[in-house]
Amino acid sequence: MMLRTARLAAAALVLAATSAPAAEYELGDLVLDTPWVRATPPAAEVAGGYVTITNTGEEPARLVGGEAEFADRVEIHEMAMRDGVMRMRALADGLAIPAGESVALEPGGYHVMFMELTAPLAAGDTVRATLRFEPAGAIELPFAVAPLGASRPPAE
Repeated sequence: MMLRTARLAAAALVLAATSAPAAEYELGDLVLDTPWVRATPPAAEVAGGYVTITNTGEEPARLVGGEAEFADRVEIHEMAMRDGVMRMRALADGLAIPAGESVALEPGGYHVMFMELTAPLAAGDTVRATLRFEPAGAIELPFAVAPLGASRPPAE
């Protein structure tokens, strides 16, 4: 019995050491889940970044911008259907994250726009970017790079 327990404990340790890293990150009352970005063709100048942001606090927060090691500018954008045409626009005042709610940044909707890329993004890589929030501050995140045209994050 004791040998079996020891084997189970050893197996659990091996499994914990080889499991994929957690995809949730915390900044104060904000929880950021599964940051990812799409791979880009060689000449691309922009890339969209995605993450789900949950505000567990009692006060609203706002995603206002960021910085990235692979882009000269970072803006917060919205894609929306207007008059039968899909349009994209920068959110000059950032994106509100209401208290007690989640906001999904995803293809075809809100997203982080990485602009003036300094190099193409390759599927399977991980790139780092910092997102800035009011009033919470800034957090650096690893963005997993999904294949070109992906509609969801890469599998862990």
